[in-house]
Amino acid sequence: MTDQPRPGGLGTIGASTVARVGYGAMQLFEATPDEATAVLRRAVELGINHIDTASFYGPGEVNRRVRAALAPYPEDLVIVSKVGARYTGEQPIPLAAAQRPAELRAAVEDDLRQLGLDCVPVVNLRRMDLGPGVAAEGDQVVDVDDQLAEMIALRDEGKIGAIGISAVPLDVLRRALPAGIACVQNAYSLLDRSQEETLRVCAAEGIAWVPYFPLGSSFPGFPKVADHPAVAEIAGDLGVTGAQVGLAWLLGHTPNTLLIPGTRSVAHLQENVAAGDVTLSAAALERLDAAGTTEPQPHGVEPFQR
Repeated sequence: MTDQPRPGGLGTIGASTVARVGYGAMQLFEATPDEATAVLRRAVELGINHIDTASFYGPGEVNRRVRAALAPYPEDLVIVSKVGARYTGEQPIPLAAAQRPAELRAAVEDDLRQLGLDCVPVVNLRRMDLGPGVAAEGDQVVDVDDQLAEMIALRDEGKIGAIGISAVPLDVLRRALPAGIACVQNAYSLLDRSQEETLRVCAAEGIAWVPYFPLGSSFPGFPKVADHPAVAEIAGDLGVTGAQVGLAWLLGHTPNTLLIPGTRSVAHLQENVAAGDVTLSAAALERLDAAGTTEPQPHGVEPFQR
């Protein structure tokens, strides 16, 4: 770890220390190669050392862009991937389930080859238990214990450093805990806190909480955080954006939260990083805490994975 300032301060994911504001690379598939390189290199310059990707972003193109921009990688860079889906290119959702143990292994091998790594520091098992997204059907309905056995084997072989899990309800997380879980990626935001109990378990177990849709989504059941009146008013008072308020709230809510907001714009990247410096007053926090709901949300379908 260098002395370079880390956006949002320091957190941990598995055995690694990372900036609490990281970067989600999914949108780089929609960027030009030059745009992708500019965003990735600026992220590292700003102190980000946690980058989230997957071999089914593209497919493989996002991984290749990460490698082209950043290899040879900074010593403390933590690249996190995920397995459990495959790219199809079909619409409206260009993904299909790839939940079988052999498919999980093949996806890790894709990561290693595309990223040019001997070991992926963290790999998330992306389950299909929670919406939105692709449903698992037929032989794609796989018991989590069988999947974790393959993930543990990959870890024992040194192909992955740590195991994460994504899109899982609390009962599945509890079943996974004996495997040694480094992080959980579930949908969560200031306004949608239906996974609050799962978050509390992660905090108690020392597991990194890495929310996706942290600012909501245009899809049903994911209200846009920046559109909430309390968020907009507090942002105006502070002279920041509603998105920055939403990200700052997440950082302040629990210390085990790590953020991976995605963008293909350097300007937007810098705005996200600056959220790590936003300080919310006790009065603002009280208003924001009251804005969310822990009730399950009627989630619709999602776009290009989480």
